[in-house]
Amino acid sequence: MLEVKGLEAKIVATGQQILNGVDLTVREGEVHAIMGKNGSGKSTLSKVLVGHPDYEVTAGSATFRGQDLFALEPEERSHKGLFLSFQSPIEIPGVSNVDFLRMACNARRKSKGQPELDPLEFYAHVVPKPASAWVPAG
Repeated sequence: MLEVKGLEAKIVATGQQILNGVDLTVREGEVHAIMGKNGSGKSTLSKVLVGHPDYEVTAGSATFRGQDLFALEPEERSHKGLFLSFQSPIEIPGVSNVDFLRMACNARRKSKGQPELDPLEFYAHVVPKPASAWVPAG
């Protein structure tokens, strides 16, 4: 699903090299934790993969679901399911987490040529049905 080979990247503004030969393979269904001390490149790796403009790839490759990640614009990467979220997101008055998730879902659906889900349709997809509501026929 995600394969990174020999990835090197620098900060555009300063030219400081941050990533030096990163290799990473994440297969479908796997969960990985990127851990390390402050300043070790964890955030930089994430930002480089999503296409943040403050960083420039200087060597290596990355493929996501078989596509060359660095040939895609950041928006295209997000439509394919690769994006960052804040650990402690800011609150936007009047916008709930469910609204935010629905907007993100609909942006992806739109990129695939699928119709948007209205709030009730989306809610039906994300809220589990209680077992007590199930009544057997007959």
